[in-house]
Amino acid sequence: MNKKEIQMGRMWKYFVEATVEIIEEEGLDKITIRKVADKAGYNSATLYNYFSEVSHLIFFASMKFMKPYTDEVAVYMERGKNSLEKYLLAWECFCKHSFQSPQIFHAVFNSDLGEHPEQMLEHYYNLFPNDLINIPEELKSILLERNMSKRGRPVLETAVKDGFIKESNVDAINELTILIWQGMFTNILNNRKLYTPEEATHITMKYIKEVVLNEAVFQF
Repeated sequence: MNKKEIQMGRMWKYFVEATVEIIEEEGLDKITIRKVADKAGYNSATLYNYFSEVSHLIFFASMKFMKPYTDEVAVYMERGKNSLEKYLLAWECFCKHSFQSPQIFHAVFNSDLGEHPEQMLEHYYNLFPNDLINIPEELKSILLERNMSKRGRPVLETAVKDGFIKESNVDAINELTILIWQGMFTNILNNRKLYTPEEATHITMKYIKEVVLNEAVFQF
């Protein structure tokens, strides 16, 4: 990394950390370019040299709040006795954290970031590599994937190899589990249902388990 790249990375971090502070103090919905620039000690024009729009700032700052999830998902999956159990436990952990912090998860997974959002994830972890410390190598590629349809496939494909589900059922399981989560997540995000995060997780996992176990080759 040359001097210019180091300087750019340093400035980039200043703005991300300023955005994190505003989220902690005022909430994610209070983020503006001007507020972030003022908090970091620069003007808005300088900030626009590093971030083309406020959604990108919110995305990167939200990633700082994802660490409790990324730290815990590996612990959850370790409890699984086989690949299909690991898949269900990964979903349980994702539900738990997404329902606890819906605005953060919306910013990371659902917001419109323009072209090549996966590059933004990679860029974030390049600048904050400590956020991936203690994450098993096989999980890193999943955590670096923003696309929900692609995140769950590797574990399902392992379940196919292990003989728990048929290859022909992977797409259906993948799509249905995402749709179940999205339905509950939309309710929580928009305050349409007054479930606690624990209640929402329990209900969502009930339906996800039904889908997965109905498609399993044999019960376990």
